[in-house]
Amino acid sequence: MRQTLRDKMVQVCDKKIQQKGDTVGVSFYAFFANKNDDPECLMEAATWWIQTHKLDHFEKAVKIKQMVLAGE
Repeated sequence: MRQTLRDKMVQVCDKKIQQKGDTVGVSFYAFFANKNDDPECLMEAATWWIQTHKLDHFEKAVKIKQMVLAGE
C-alpha cells in the first residue's frame, strides 16, 4: 500500500481515537471524502481491507492503526 495512504489511515485513526476513545470503529471509507475523487486509492484501501486482511466492515481504529504501523 502506498505510503500516502498509510499516513492518511494513521492520521484519521488518531483523530477518531482522540475524539471518541479507544473503542471507536472505522471502515475503509473513513479515509476518503464523500465523493469518489481518487478511485485507484479507494480500491487500494478496499483491497487491503477486504481481500488481503478479510476485515469486517467496521474495525477498531486502534487495530487498524497498529496494523498499518506494523506494515501489514
